[in-house]
This record gives sequence, C-alpha cells and structure tokens, in this order.
Amino acid sequence: MAADLRHAARLSTRTVVTDPNAYDRSMRIVVGAAVGLVLALLAAIHLYWVAGGQWGRSAAVPEVDGRAAFEPGPGPTIAVAALLLLAAALVTCCAELWTLPMVPGWLPRLGTWGVAAVLAARAVGDFRLFGLFKRVRGTEFARRDSRLFTPLCVALAAGCALVAAG
Repeated sequence: MAADLRHAARLSTRTVVTDPNAYDRSMRIVVGAAVGLVLALLAAIHLYWVAGGQWGRSAAVPEVDGRAAFEPGPGPTIAVAALLLLAAALVTCCAELWTLPMVPGWLPRLGTWGVAAVLAARAVGDFRLFGLFKRVRGTEFARRDSRLFTPLCVALAAGCALVAAG
C-alpha cells in the first residue's frame, strides 16, 4: 500500500504535455487574431473616411501652425486601407488562422516581419510631426499620437514580431 501511495504521489506532481509547442502555438493564434482584428478595424476606419465619415478625422492628420500638415485625398486613404488589410491578412496567415495552399510558409512570415518593421518605424516617427521623437507638440494630433497612435503601433509591432518569430 505504501508503494502505491508513493507511485500516486509521483503521478500527481507530473504534468502531462502532449505537445510541448501547444502553448506557443495558442499564443501565436490569439495574438495574431487580435493584431489582425485591430489592423482590419483601422482599415475600416480609413474606408469610413473615404466614404465621407468625419468621426476622428480632424485628429488623424498632423498639424503645423494650426493647419493640417497635408490633406489626404481618397486615393492615398484607400491605399492605406488596402495596405492595412494586406497586413491583417499576412499576420493572420502567419498565425495559421488560415492558409493559402500555393504560398510557401516563409512568405507570410517574412511579410509579418515587414509589417512589424513598418509599425515600429511609425512608432519611432519622422522626428518632426509624429512618433516617439516628434518635435511638434501641443496639437490635438500630437496628444493623440502620444497617448494612442504611437503606443498602438508599438503594441502591434510587438504582436507582429511575436507571431513572426513563432
């Protein structure tokens, strides 16, 4: 009986792991889905602006001397939306939420690293109007950039890197 108790105690302290990579894979799927969803929502916001929506538009463009630094037209805004959707597709494909049979596995991974690099570059900024090292401060855009846009880019870049590294 004592031998049976010792054997039972040994079994109860062991963790049975059927797939040692299951946690990593699950993490990549959850993070990839979250990053893909946020990128798709950002694309939807850009398409909303193209369709004439005004919500959030006034604080989405950097300002210089009280005026918008540039006036984004429908073409560039659609291009940004398309690139955001492409980024969402790459990240979710790399996270194995879906697959393309004719595409080699390294391509979505490379694309996801590219998305991470672009988002990290956006977070660093242009050293003038946006990003971590912007010089123009005190505008509505600058406040939102510091509180929302740049931290979001950092988080999305980190999420892309986690998915791509997996």
